[in-house]
Amino acid sequence: MLQRFEIFPKRYGIYPYIWMIYLAMPIYYLWNARGLEQYIGVTVFVVFILTYRQLYMTSGTAVFSYWLGLQMVAVLVLSLLIDPNMFFLGFFTANFIGWYTERHIFRMFLLFFAIIQTIPIAVNIGHFTAEQLLFFAPFYLIMLVSPYGIKTMLDRQQLEAKLDEANQHIKELIKREERMRIARDLHDTMGHTLSLITLKSELVTKLIAKNPERAIQEAREIERTSRAALREVRQLVSDMRAISLAEALADAHEMLKSADIELQLTGDLGSYGDVPDLTQNMASLCLLEAVTNVVKHSSATQSVIQLVRTHDGVQISVRDNGQGMTSDKRYGNGLKGMSERLGLIDGSLRISSDSGGTHLVFSFPLIVSEPQGGV
Repeated sequence: MLQRFEIFPKRYGIYPYIWMIYLAMPIYYLWNARGLEQYIGVTVFVVFILTYRQLYMTSGTAVFSYWLGLQMVAVLVLSLLIDPNMFFLGFFTANFIGWYTERHIFRMFLLFFAIIQTIPIAVNIGHFTAEQLLFFAPFYLIMLVSPYGIKTMLDRQQLEAKLDEANQHIKELIKREERMRIARDLHDTMGHTLSLITLKSELVTKLIAKNPERAIQEAREIERTSRAALREVRQLVSDMRAISLAEALADAHEMLKSADIELQLTGDLGSYGDVPDLTQNMASLCLLEAVTNVVKHSSATQSVIQLVRTHDGVQISVRDNGQGMTSDKRYGNGLKGMSERLGLIDGSLRISSDSGGTHLVFSFPLIVSEPQGGV
């Protein structure tokens, strides 16, 4: 497939176009030139514009240095042939020199740049007054210093990007370690207990006909074992770092606010302290996943989150006024993960979407266990 033509790479935004405003000055001097000088000047100026584009297009490649060298030569020719004020085109070149990450290459091109920018001043020094030289001096120094500033800024951005990447990697490692810890705890806590319950259940099946009294005793033992296992699971869940519905709503508000999306909360926003921790955690993760999809994919300006108490549980809906969902996004990993989480708490997920926005509704039951001995 043919690649779409771009004047400048999209990742730079309007930044390259803003700099082009300063090309009005050399156009003025070229307009006042005459004869062969004007033809040569226009040709070299076109080459300069070409190098300006190509330096953005070839950033980070081996040919970047060739285009930069050609731009230096173009600035030198225009400064000597057309007008010494073309010297100010060097600000373009100074910007690109700051892009070098290798210190020795950076210093080498900065040295060449200083020499080339000095030549037109040295050649025309007899025609300059003291006031003109004082006028050129600060700009000359700024040209030589600005690559250091640009390089420092870009180095810091790269360092921050690497730091963000490292932090993300650390977070993934922490999540992986937490999953492994939970898996080990479940295995150590529940493996033996469930095996024991299975064996006793098989024994009860065999004793029902032969020895009913023994079968009743074994059934009671299974009950005591299952209650002990339930205590252990609850303790394990309480030790896990869970997020409540109130915390999830606060996080959702911050996410939408950062994306300039107006949030409206409706329904029963009271306390959900009677919702089990595990259920709250699963529901909260689903809510945050739904809000993340609104921020990333909907292009919406408004979102409505509604919490409703039903006769047997809780229903949460997330609605936006965005562009709706395509068929492939309806089966994305995020929504699949929501369905799987809700499945763990006997919940359900419904999705409706059109050009007016997307509406997600997920609900889950509240199972209130009666007080049991030993729990």
